[in-house]
Amino acid sequence: MSKITWKAGTLEYPLPPVMVSCGTVENPNIMTAAWTGIINSEPPMTYVSIRPERYSHGIIKESGEFVINLPTTALLTAVDFCGVKSGKEINKFKEMKLRAGKCSVVAAPQILESPVSLECRVKEIHSYGSHDMFVAEIVAVNVDDGLVDENGKLCLEKADLVAYVHNGYFTLGRKVGFFGFSICKSALIARKKMQNVVVEVKERKLPQKKAFDKKGKPARRDDRKRFFKDDRKPFSGRKRSPIKKKS
Repeated sequence: MSKITWKAGTLEYPLPPVMVSCGTVENPNIMTAAWTGIINSEPPMTYVSIRPERYSHGIIKESGEFVINLPTTALLTAVDFCGVKSGKEINKFKEMKLRAGKCSVVAAPQILESPVSLECRVKEIHSYGSHDMFVAEIVAVNVDDGLVDENGKLCLEKADLVAYVHNGYFTLGRKVGFFGFSICKSALIARKKMQNVVVEVKERKLPQKKAFDKKGKPARRDDRKRFFKDDRKPFSGRKRSPIKKKS
């Protein structure tokens, strides 16, 4: 494989095209942002980078709160719409028929149709040129209880999430591993065995053909050989005389 060198650019993909909700439940707003991610684990910290001219920028800067809502294929139209339309002109919740729900910690609304909503409180704001980065602490997480199994595990693979790659939206593919699988002995052994697996397709055994006489009754054993000798000929076994009842 050979590589070519381009000028510096923002080619770090894929990214989640999250829906950032802000304002209040009574007066909510949404914007779509792909410049987001996790920057710390303890405490959980995230960020969202927004251009200063965006309507949501002023709302978040003033309130110090916002909610990151993960996108799904069912929300894809709303994801794209909220990224190109301004909240100055329209109510995006109303236009996209989305519901603004109360959060447990922050005053900003969450999108009830999103499977995961992260409540965030701004800690710092950094200006880097085209965008301002809002560094925030994740103070609460709201998840769809339908994605939680009987053991309390969150099954995000069932949420049908989408990713953003170079101006395009994509669904997530199949699972190809898990964290730490490269040093897990049992996983390596299983993977090595699968490399040498040969799949054989066996022919299905057809059920044995049954012989019947002209009246549709099963043929006698001694007559079956003659019946199968030539399937084109009708049953040629001799007729049995009826048994007379003794008076």
